[in-house]
Amino acid sequence: MRASIRIPAISGFCFVLLFAATPVFAAKQYTKYHRHTKSYHRRVVWNPVLRGSAGSMLRQNEEIDRLQLPRIADDSQLEELERTQELVQIHETSALRISPVILPNKRYCRPWTNQFLVDLSDAYYSEFHTPLQLNSAVRTMEQQYKLRWKNRNAAPESGDIASSHLAGITVDLARRGLTRAQHQFLEGYLKNLRDLGLIEAAEEHHTYCFHVMVSERYTEWRETRQQATQLSMN
Repeated sequence: MRASIRIPAISGFCFVLLFAATPVFAAKQYTKYHRHTKSYHRRVVWNPVLRGSAGSMLRQNEEIDRLQLPRIADDSQLEELERTQELVQIHETSALRISPVILPNKRYCRPWTNQFLVDLSDAYYSEFHTPLQLNSAVRTMEQQYKLRWKNRNAAPESGDIASSHLAGITVDLARRGLTRAQHQFLEGYLKNLRDLGLIEAAEEHHTYCFHVMVSERYTEWRETRQQATQLSMN
């Protein structure tokens, strides 16, 4: 009689132990699976080749000072520079699209910056058969001051690291929506010119654009390259 009672008791005790161990096992399995799935959501570190820096901003302002260019205060000064053609109009072409956000009187830049835009957009269109987009060109100090209220990452309107847009030598090129091949093309093109000391360029994360300041030296380099091309064809 006693033996018949002990056997179910022992069986019940084993069942309780097995049941108690099951959640631990399940938890381990879930934890293992959870850790495994987390690896697929690992954040990608943004590490551009063309990284902006305070040093680059200083060099941009040094170039403005070397050329003795004014930082354009307001629309009245801007209109005068456009009238005297110290700033030239940027024209939309099959190779270059201008963002509708840019007001008509802000679609201007220095002549050598415009040469750079023409050359780059033509090269880009030749490679991908789609236009490059211009997101920003010349700005006034008044405009830059207002921009800083909206965008805390925007450069100041005065000082040693003021925005080089204020002198009309800088443009922003859209990078949103680019394919990997298009991005790499622009990155390589700009890096080459930067290494030659002809531009200062930075890939801006917060505005999704390439910020490019063009040195006046670009014109001489461009003419030399064109002459070399003509000589090789003769």
